[in-house]
Amino acid sequence: ACLARARRHEPRLLAFTHIDESGAREQAEAATAEAARGAGRGPLHGIPIAIKDLIDVDGLPTTASSRVLADNVAATDAPIVSRLRTGGAVIIGKTNTQEFAYGVVTAPTRNPWDTARIPGGSSGGSAVAIAGGMALGALGSDTAGSIRIPAALCGISGLKPRQASLPMAGVIPLSWTLDSCGPMARGAADLELMWRALTGPESESA
Repeated sequence: ACLARARRHEPRLLAFTHIDESGAREQAEAATAEAARGAGRGPLHGIPIAIKDLIDVDGLPTTASSRVLADNVAATDAPIVSRLRTGGAVIIGKTNTQEFAYGVVTAPTRNPWDTARIPGGSSGGSAVAIAGGMALGALGSDTAGSIRIPAALCGISGLKPRQASLPMAGVIPLSWTLDSCGPMARGAADLELMWRALTGPESESA
C-alpha cells in the first residue's frame, strides 16, 4: 500500500531521493515468512520505514541530496538502521533533505497539504513520506530544528533526542557537537514504538 501511494503521489510531492521497491518487497516477504513461523520481531515487524538521505543504508545511495555525492553507495547500514532492521522494519527508501541538511526548505519536496508550500527541513522528505502515507515511520536528523520543523509543518510527530542518545556512525554530519538522529511518525504512540526499537524498552535517554 505504501509503494502504491508512492507511485501515485511521489511525482507531485518528491519526498524520496530513492525508492527501493524491489528490496522493500523482498524484506516484506521475508517478514511475512518469519511471522508465519511465529518468529515476529516486535511491533515494527513488517512496517515500512523511510530513511533520511544522510543516513547509510546498505546498498543504497547516501547523497545528502547533493550531486556531489551522486555516486556514493553505502557498503553497510548505519547502526540506527541496523537497530530498526533487527526490530523487523522494512526499509522502503531514502528521503530528500536540504542539501547536506543545511536549511529548512527541502527543495524540491512539497508539503502534501498544500503543494505551494514548503515541508520544512531539513528532514522534509521524511515528514512528507509519512504525511503522504508513503511510509509509516522515518528517521530524520536534527541540529537546529530539522526534525521538529518539518514535523510541525506537515502535521506529524517527531522526536529530537538528546545529542548522542543514538549512535551517529554512518550519518553525514552537519555539526559534530549538535547533531542527533531521531524517529518521525504519524503520532506519539508510533514514535514510542520506534524509540524502543532504536534504544531498547528501558531507555529514558530521550
